[in-house]
Amino acid sequence: MSSQLKIDLLTLFPEMISGFLAGSIIGRAREKGLLDINIYNLRDWTTDKHHITDDRPFGGGAGMVLKPEPLYAAIEELRTKNSMVILMAPDGIMLTSLIGKKLAMTGHLIIISGHYEGIDERIREDLIDLELSIGDYILTNGTLPAAVIIDCICRFVPNVLGDENSLTQDCFNENLLSFPQYTRPANFRGKKVPDVLLTGNHAQIKQWRNEQRFERTKKKRPDLISKNSI
Repeated sequence: MSSQLKIDLLTLFPEMISGFLAGSIIGRAREKGLLDINIYNLRDWTTDKHHITDDRPFGGGAGMVLKPEPLYAAIEELRTKNSMVILMAPDGIMLTSLIGKKLAMTGHLIIISGHYEGIDERIREDLIDLELSIGDYILTNGTLPAAVIIDCICRFVPNVLGDENSLTQDCFNENLLSFPQYTRPANFRGKKVPDVLLTGNHAQIKQWRNEQRFERTKKKRPDLISKNSI
């Protein structure tokens, strides 16, 4: 069975993500052939004996910048006419579930993990299709954010999740938070599960859950409510 989504990740630290991609839902989906995820070390596209991928920035300043040559060579080798090249960057657009859902239908993603002070701007101008961020903060490098992006995207690939209904009740589906969840026992230290959940009336339960999603969103994330009204 051919995979439904191919992802090629370029990073200087493959060991930071290899274990993550081998476990849990993504690991099982890879074993089933639903996902084709490859981790590449950017140093493999260097041409010097020391495998140097970075250099000092022109104009001075702190830190180092990823050189254009290995990045260009790697992207040129991996990219096809159907590929989308994504750069993990703190100044990229913020990841959302909607973006993840759209990317899951792309077919082939090349994700570049940013490092040091960033990458040579000429690569960003010429080869990058989308720049993504996972939040307004800085991490050691872009490999961990890349793992977050991959996890988000892969959830939307058909058959990756054991229960596809999980997507419809996830937080941020329809710009609403998820409803409260309860399990056994029905009475724990005097706190009881809402009666409606014990009725077996699926229509009433669905209505209650929809109401709870709205009320919880209004209380915790009113900004999402405003998005629904647009």
